[in-house]
Amino acid sequence: MPERGAALRRLGFLTIGSFDPADPGPGHESTLAVVELGERLGFDSAWLRHRHLQPGISSPVAVLAALSQRTRRIHLGTAVTPLGWENPLRLAEDLATVDVLAHGRLEPGVSVSPPMQYERVKAALYPDTADLEDFGYERVLRLQRFLRGEPASDFAGTEGVEVFSNRVEPHSPGLADRLWYGGASLRSARWTGEHGLNLLASSVVRSEDGSTDFAAIQAGHLEAFRAANPTGRTSQGLVVIPTDSATPAQREKYRAYVDARTPRTREPQGPGRLLFAPDLLGSSEEIAAQLWAHAGFRLVEEVAFALPFGFEHEDYVQILTDTATRLGPLLGWEPAE
Repeated sequence: MPERGAALRRLGFLTIGSFDPADPGPGHESTLAVVELGERLGFDSAWLRHRHLQPGISSPVAVLAALSQRTRRIHLGTAVTPLGWENPLRLAEDLATVDVLAHGRLEPGVSVSPPMQYERVKAALYPDTADLEDFGYERVLRLQRFLRGEPASDFAGTEGVEVFSNRVEPHSPGLADRLWYGGASLRSARWTGEHGLNLLASSVVRSEDGSTDFAAIQAGHLEAFRAANPTGRTSQGLVVIPTDSATPAQREKYRAYVDARTPRTREPQGPGRLLFAPDLLGSSEEIAAQLWAHAGFRLVEEVAFALPFGFEHEDYVQILTDTATRLGPLLGWEPAE
């Protein structure tokens, strides 16, 4: 595992794809342009968050399909798609289609739990089956089986002029091996490893023993995953904001953003006892020092640093440019060509 001075193998970034609900087009176009910039800067991957009934990308798969035609090299992922909103069979068809269009560059990340605001949305989402839906790990395993090409039907053959397959079509070999799970608990990390998925270690963890040491909790999750799956991939996602080339106005805005979010990092939040990671703000040298001291970061070889929510396009250009040209090299990373 990486130690201070070891090379970071893959550098990615994550965006929520914010937009103005009154005029959503420019926000979506900005997201496409940001990912295209990321490819030019040499990033290895770009990831989209998944938001429902909010002014953030609600259909990452559709946006990634567009990006598959506007990029050639960068890997494209979701971090994460909440499967409580999805039918695993239909999602498998969509993911496989995009992976075919992207020539094997898709990195789908998923999670399970009841949808957010479920009591308010269940009548629209599952009007007939709301109380019967299973939002547990089996939903992930169904998706994994379909991506592997295991049967989705008990019939394959021809009826009249129609030809039927018993598996999801198109089938994209290797896609199932690029399936990630976003886990926030020790149990999820262990389960992810045991079932052959890759682990996305995010900026939120469950404080199951009351601890407020985010890095130590996350490191414990990564170690549990690695014990169950020594060859599986792990990635870390923290909010990282380098300020090397930022203007004074940008620095002031970034500081206000971080200050507003810092109180939630001091103690576990809500009935789920969720602990949020502190945002990392400062020069690339300052951020690199914090990362090398971070117990979770030292256990991964890939990262997908999260872009802040609600910033302007030029802010993302500055943050990504500094990350690729200044912070990345300090972590031993080399841009892809």
